[in-house]
Amino acid sequence: MRDMTAEDKQGEMAKAENLSAKQKKQIKQVIVVEGKSDTQRLNRLYQVTTIETNGSAVDERTLLEIKKAHELHGVIVFTDPDISGTKIRQAVVDAVPGVQHAFIERNEAKPNHKGSLGVEHASDSAIENALVNVYQLADPAGNAVEPIAQKDLIALRLIGTPDAKDRREYLSSQLHLGYVNGKQLAKRLALFQISLDQVATVLENYQKK
Repeated sequence: MRDMTAEDKQGEMAKAENLSAKQKKQIKQVIVVEGKSDTQRLNRLYQVTTIETNGSAVDERTLLEIKKAHELHGVIVFTDPDISGTKIRQAVVDAVPGVQHAFIERNEAKPNHKGSLGVEHASDSAIENALVNVYQLADPAGNAVEPIAQKDLIALRLIGTPDAKDRREYLSSQLHLGYVNGKQLAKRLALFQISLDQVATVLENYQKK
């Protein structure tokens, strides 16, 4: 499937602008985003409440607000697919266990012109797909899936081979994990309790591309 062009994105956004409040889907959870532009983007599509972190250094007041929102409504963390977004996710996870996570791919978050990656640049379909495929971190007290060993990632050519990046991107896209590099992969898979069998099954389809 081809990547969405700038014209495609603009067309989707124009349609979203014309949605009335009654036509918009309501999201019961509060969504944590990085800034006002992300809030405005989500409000074009949904009836939704957001909390803005306004930077990667999430302050105590914002974390308390997120904790209260999680207790009352549930929370989805939906940050940009970059280092700053990853830092924010980790800060929220450390302070508020049990929140859900939505991810978009780096190619989905590119601006039409110059600028940094951001949720606000994603197409309607990319945002909808991310919010349908949310993850929640596994309960440590539950029946945890065995972490995938580095030797298995090497055997699956997800690290240490010329095509490893392409294979990781395919895996991430199919499992809706967001951007993840070789160093982060094992940890991300363990966080969301994704088994070696699941990974191997997804990569079988990569071979058929």
